[in-house]
Amino acid sequence: MELMNTPFVKTIMNNRSGFTLVEMLIAMTLGSLVMTAVYSSYLSQQKTYIVQNQMAGMRQNIRAALYYMERELRMAGCDPTGNAGAGIEVAQANTIQFTMDITGGESDGKDNDSDGTVDEAAEDIYPDGKTTGTDEDITYAINDNNGDGDTDLERTDNGVTRLIAENIDALDFVYLDKNSAVLPFPIADLSDIRAVQVTVVARTEQMDNDYTNSVEYKNKQGTTILTAQNDHFRRIMMTTHIKCRNLGL
Repeated sequence: MELMNTPFVKTIMNNRSGFTLVEMLIAMTLGSLVMTAVYSSYLSQQKTYIVQNQMAGMRQNIRAALYYMERELRMAGCDPTGNAGAGIEVAQANTIQFTMDITGGESDGKDNDSDGTVDEAAEDIYPDGKTTGTDEDITYAINDNNGDGDTDLERTDNGVTRLIAENIDALDFVYLDKNSAVLPFPIADLSDIRAVQVTVVARTEQMDNDYTNSVEYKNKQGTTILTAQNDHFRRIMMTTHIKCRNLGL
């Protein structure tokens, strides 16, 4: 016990305690640096995941909208009986209205399927010479459908409007004639239309404060359809070319 109380041993013990404290401070500092790096990496990965998830949702949103419009626009002007006068009714840069005759046979007074029964439910797939049925008079346009301050793609069918896609910043229609030449606005004769080029610009639902969108979006003809917003929303633009096979017949 007397040896432990000698000045020499006390000096060694004091030095040993000081060395241990320094080690602890170094370890704590290194640990803090490692945890900071791990947390920063987690935040970065989390942000990347959120951005990618929003971008994927936006692409799916715009592709579904274009598919919907493309499928129906191909039927514009469908008029098997020749009595419906179906075709393009309104052709503007951001609005299109078109008609087709594809239903109504269940109440036209004819035995359309030649089974001996007139006006049965199964004959609803036959045209009736009018465009007043469901899916026969369609308008596409953008509007603030749900009142949240953002424009959405709407589809109106014989006066009934419903939402097709949210957060659509621009909807652009270009109309072409039989020679694939662009018809200038206002279009003098709507019967000259043979094809429609549709361009849609959609944006993410949430902002990314670390990103600034200063892109000016233009259609295939170089016409600006959405000026640079200089905001923090990511956007995507898609275009499809639709040949209206029933027009000009």
